[in-house]
Amino acid sequence: MSMHDPCPCGLPAAYLACCGRYHVGPLALLAPTPEALMRSRYSAFVKDLRGYLLDTWHPSTRPPMIEAPEPGLKWLGLDVRRATMSGEDRGTVDFVARSKWGGRAHRLHEVSAFVREGGRWYYVDAPQTRGVGPD
Repeated sequence: MSMHDPCPCGLPAAYLACCGRYHVGPLALLAPTPEALMRSRYSAFVKDLRGYLLDTWHPSTRPPMIEAPEPGLKWLGLDVRRATMSGEDRGTVDFVARSKWGGRAHRLHEVSAFVREGGRWYYVDAPQTRGVGPD
């Protein structure tokens, strides 16, 4: 992987200077905000880093495993609409992730909840999910 590969999360930075630094290296698993964790999780879905996804999922809601992506699934982009904090250790991120699978465009609109424990942010759940499915 090149130092200059663009980050899948959509920010104007190279992957290794953006989400990649939270996937591996000294900052692994240490995204500093709910939005940074959400972006790094999106990038992990794009790169099929299932271990990272499980490691950043809160133990209270974490599944035992994450299935491999469907063959032919292509992630197309991420739009973070709003990131808000509700206290020092809780936050939400409202986003839309777009993908293409089976020749059809899909979008996932989700408001995800995050919590910080032991200095690390974790994805908890998505109590508000809308627009799942074809565009």
